[in-house]
Amino acid sequence: MCDQTFVAVTFGPCDSCSKASPLMNIYIKNEPINYCSFCVEMMACQGLQKGETLASLKRECDNLKKKLEEERGKLNDVELHQVAEKTEVLGALSVKTRRVLKGHGNKVLCMDWCKDRRRLVSSSQDGKVIVWDAFTLNKEHGITLPCTWVMACAYAPSGCAVACGGLDNKCSVVPLSLDKTENLAAKKKSVAMHTNYVSGCTFTNSDMQLLTCSGDGTCALWDVESGQLLQSFHGHTADVLSLDLAPSETGNTFVSGGCDKKANVWDMRSGQNIQSFESHESDINCVKYYPSGDAFASASDDATCRFYDLRADREVAVYQKDSIIFGASTVDFSLSGRLLFAGYNDYTINAWDVLKGTRVSVLFGHENRISRVRVSPDGTALCSASWDNTLRIWA
Repeated sequence: MCDQTFVAVTFGPCDSCSKASPLMNIYIKNEPINYCSFCVEMMACQGLQKGETLASLKRECDNLKKKLEEERGKLNDVELHQVAEKTEVLGALSVKTRRVLKGHGNKVLCMDWCKDRRRLVSSSQDGKVIVWDAFTLNKEHGITLPCTWVMACAYAPSGCAVACGGLDNKCSVVPLSLDKTENLAAKKKSVAMHTNYVSGCTFTNSDMQLLTCSGDGTCALWDVESGQLLQSFHGHTADVLSLDLAPSETGNTFVSGGCDKKANVWDMRSGQNIQSFESHESDINCVKYYPSGDAFASASDDATCRFYDLRADREVAVYQKDSIIFGASTVDFSLSGRLLFAGYNDYTINAWDVLKGTRVSVLFGHENRISRVRVSPDGTALCSASWDNTLRIWA
């Protein structure tokens, strides 16, 4: 997302030649090093065999990718909409705005529902994190962070804490108390530390572990109590913009998407990238697992949303129309998985029929781009966050 991606080039002495220059943050065997571009090139050439060049290795890499795609293509027997031809067509959706949540002084960048289906947390460019009661519209807690652009927030599974992070490169956990007058910012605890902005965060199935993704091109798993890094995930070649945890209770995988146009599936125990999909033509702004955990959807700046089946190891559907020319910024599934809600930069939310690939409805109301859509845990409502400083609850 071009106007939300910050290039944070570190300037300082190179770890190899000690010259002061713009540095590239790279990892070797999980160890972070800062090299200038010349030393990175030199290091890449050191392990070359006789007669090998960087150009020949790149060609070999591209050829292997093509062979992989050809093998995948052999299994590509039928599209999802063809299988679903005999499925009943969905009727018209009658979804309307039921609540408008006003209170942020700038763009709302992220939101997340609490498991109790009533409360939600939102974060904004104004540096504030607000906990809302979605029934009464009351603001239950307000937390002011030391930096603006709080790009990520998440509710803990227990509902007793929220996590948030952004341009300060940190992700902090704030315990929530019943005392509305208590200063929560004082109880804030820094858990995660990246070398670039934090773009997304989510708790695992307990309050004790936190998963983050960042503009430094990595994802990481942290222990909330000690702040210790448990596992880091390297595989993206550009900013990681979104992640989502597999929905099962024992889910040990998560999916991430970023500016390298790739969606990667990771094993949290080993840190390995177990599946990778590269069919978008621009940045992937959001990834979201299908409720069964066997597939996921992605939203991209190329104005499409795509649906990937993990068992078939390929893309099985594309949600697009010629009239949609603006990028998709966020996606989420209905509880049944039949509908896919996608927020776009043209201020609309489109509801797609997942099986047939057709657009079922368009939701109008926001006055700026949609930054986040999330279906409530019981599936009865949809909340959207927007750059128009508001959140809307649809039902």
